[in-house]
Amino acid sequence: MKFLIILLIFSFMEQESILYNFEEKTSTKDWQIINDGVMGGLSKGSLTISPEGHGIFSGQVSLENYGGFTSMRYRFNQLKTINHSKFILRIKGDGKRYQLRVKNTDRQAHSYIQYFTTNGEWQTIEIPFNTMYASFRGRKLDYPNYNGSEMEEISILIGNKKAESFKITIDRIILR
Repeated sequence: MKFLIILLIFSFMEQESILYNFEEKTSTKDWQIINDGVMGGLSKGSLTISPEGHGIFSGQVSLENYGGFTSMRYRFNQLKTINHSKFILRIKGDGKRYQLRVKNTDRQAHSYIQYFTTNGEWQTIEIPFNTMYASFRGRKLDYPNYNGSEMEEISILIGNKKAESFKITIDRIILR
């Protein structure tokens, strides 16, 4: 009976899964940079791997030609994430505000987003799934918040309605 109770307790505990760990990769080929050039803008972002094995997303956001954003996107086989409730980001930013974005499928037009602000130091950012709201082209949609049952795409985006340079260093992205 004791064993059964312990087994039940552990089955309800959240699991931790590494969604992406830059230290285990030697290339950025899993990620795609999406600049506002898709809408005529002139922003430029790039993703490189540092000598320490971290992903460095950096560049320049431009407001020219109705631009104003750049992002890095990772698509993967759909994950069932019902045993998780949040994203954990291990990052070092530049004091600027970014968005974490997630899609249930890569065919979905809208993303579920949540902002986070970096502080210039290594930090751990926790973003509960249920705080991520539906958004399409910068507009909040009248849909329920992200339920976290499945995902097929994540992105990190900067678009603060101002021209600025940026740099965010990413160690890993975890599901908990």
